[in-house]
Amino acid sequence: MAETQEYDIVILGAGSGGYAAALRAAELDLKVALIEADKLGGTCLHRGCIPTKALLHSAEVADTIRESAGVGVKSSLEGIDVSAVNSFKEGIVTRLYKGLQGLVSSRKVDLVNGWGKLVSQDTVEVNGTRYRGKHVILASGSYSRSLPGLEIGGRVLTSEQALELDFVPKSAIVLGGGVIGVEFASVWNSFGTDVTIIEGLPNLVPNEDVALSKGLERAFRKRKIAFHTKTMFSGVEQTDDGVKVTTQDGKTFEAELLLVAVGRGPATANLGYEENGIPMERGFVLTDERLHTGVGNVYAVGDIVPGLQLAHRGFQQGIFVAEEIAGLNPAPIVESGIPRVTYCEPNVASVGLTEAEAKETYGADNVVALEYNLGGNGKSQILQTQGFVKLVREKDGPIVGVHMLGARLGELIGEGQLIVNWEAYPEDVAALVHAHPTQDEALGEAALALAGKPLHAHN
Repeated sequence: MAETQEYDIVILGAGSGGYAAALRAAELDLKVALIEADKLGGTCLHRGCIPTKALLHSAEVADTIRESAGVGVKSSLEGIDVSAVNSFKEGIVTRLYKGLQGLVSSRKVDLVNGWGKLVSQDTVEVNGTRYRGKHVILASGSYSRSLPGLEIGGRVLTSEQALELDFVPKSAIVLGGGVIGVEFASVWNSFGTDVTIIEGLPNLVPNEDVALSKGLERAFRKRKIAFHTKTMFSGVEQTDDGVKVTTQDGKTFEAELLLVAVGRGPATANLGYEENGIPMERGFVLTDERLHTGVGNVYAVGDIVPGLQLAHRGFQQGIFVAEEIAGLNPAPIVESGIPRVTYCEPNVASVGLTEAEAKETYGADNVVALEYNLGGNGKSQILQTQGFVKLVREKDGPIVGVHMLGARLGELIGEGQLIVNWEAYPEDVAALVHAHPTQDEALGEAALALAGKPLHAHN
């Protein structure tokens, strides 16, 4: 008979959702076991957000040097030292990983390293030892998906392998124009790669407001990043020196590598979920708005729960469930109020409803949208970025969506989130003083215009 250890909460998976739940639960004096087969921090820290954004920073520096003569600084880009870029990236990941290990240890969370499997509604087994929890949180995360019949290997990569490349490809085809696809396209283009994106839907970043999609497409054309939308993948053939991709409309594309960036799937296979009655759909775990599965005291958080697959969503859900279990009765998380940022150049940042979603919700005649062009923003001119801030409001009501395109605008999403989640009216935001000269003023100017008193904006 396997040894059984008793806990208040047993958490399966130590990514953003799992470790946040563990830290908050420990803070609330609950005894916690946190089970992870790989490394504490999960995909986001080791194979996702953090290393990708480190590469994007290196790419931004390369572009800054390349364009420095335009601001009167003489410099030349000698090239990209990929091993040094990778050392920079790995240094950041290592520092954050050590910090997280220290946090988990200081909170007296029992970190169990090994492959865990749900063996009953209250028990997870790891290497022959059983961990029984009064409550169980499933937080097993996601993996890079492929398409049926499209095998990963050789010159066909997912983002995991792309992050480990020790060379800059001369050319690359990116299959998928969503967040991961456009971020890698942006990095490689800045490093000197000839990039082509193939996307089946009508626009790049298809989940965003169509104005952002079209604005990003204009920016990518200017950067000479090729893309083909409404184009369905048919097959790939690997040759000695590259890949040959065919699409369903009969076109052929050749490059050194193919990056498969068609989204992420829920990592729920072979974990005992179905066998223990956990409600599932297409591999995702179904929950109510309080993230309870409807089975025993089992909750689920993060990428395995249908919705936005974002590290900060999982993180917040982890905190929510820990507080729910502790009896604090937290307010449910509103999905549309979660900020979204794509860190390509230019940044795409949004929170709340798109104009189309708002019209669906409130009726076409009850929605007002306004775009403020960054051409009127001093700091954006200094940074030589183009783009806009778009606000969507319910007619005579609050702002329900903030959508932004431009260099560094991802950093403004915090104020955008407050505007939407606190249901601010344009007049409320217009009355706030935005420091000059900052890009933040663009939000203030957009609100002024939407409140009927445009200053640095043309009617």
